[in-house]
Amino acid sequence: MKIQFNKEKPLNILCLGAHCDDIEIGAGGTILKLQREYKIGQVVWVVFSSNEIRRQEAKKSADLFLKETTNKEIAINSFRDGFFPFQGIEIKEYFEEIKQKFSPDIIFTHFRDDRHQDHRIVSDLTWNTWRSHFILEYEIPKYDGDLGKPNFYVSLDEEDLATRNRILIKTFKSQSSKHWFDENMFNALPRLRGIESATQFAEAFYARKLFI
Repeated sequence: MKIQFNKEKPLNILCLGAHCDDIEIGAGGTILKLQREYKIGQVVWVVFSSNEIRRQEAKKSADLFLKETTNKEIAINSFRDGFFPFQGIEIKEYFEEIKQKFSPDIIFTHFRDDRHQDHRIVSDLTWNTWRSHFILEYEIPKYDGDLGKPNFYVSLDEEDLATRNRILIKTFKSQSSKHWFDENMFNALPRLRGIESATQFAEAFYARKLFI
């Protein structure tokens, strides 16, 4: 089954990421594709944890990913990496602030069964805050090996995938020494999800509730 949004109605998109490159890795190609194929009303892009170096990288990356969108808000926050379960009250209050000023048509957030504690908190608070919205949980490949069985696929052409990879490598210089941060890894999961969805490349998501 294919889902199509109304191309005459501008889409409002909320992107939530615990860390500075999470949104780009998990949903970057899809965000590029949506901007190319649909009218975009507003994008709110929120990163919850950063330091000064990574904040600059994340802002530059978000600007590049959203260069086709005029109405955008990029927020790079400084909640402590790895300690989200112990900062729950402050993070929940921040979620409520977003809710008061923005009503998205699509929300991108972390996979609920992700083993990283920060990712899970962001996912749980997404569902706790927005009860009747279209939420897509993206996946992050990592050491924990916690990939699941997604049920929502977005096919990507090679140009969108290459653009996603190019921005990641160009902007997140602080990550370049990590053994996993390279184009081979960025291509691996989209290729696998492409096989699963009978295409070449795809990003996959968990869509737990769909309303018609």
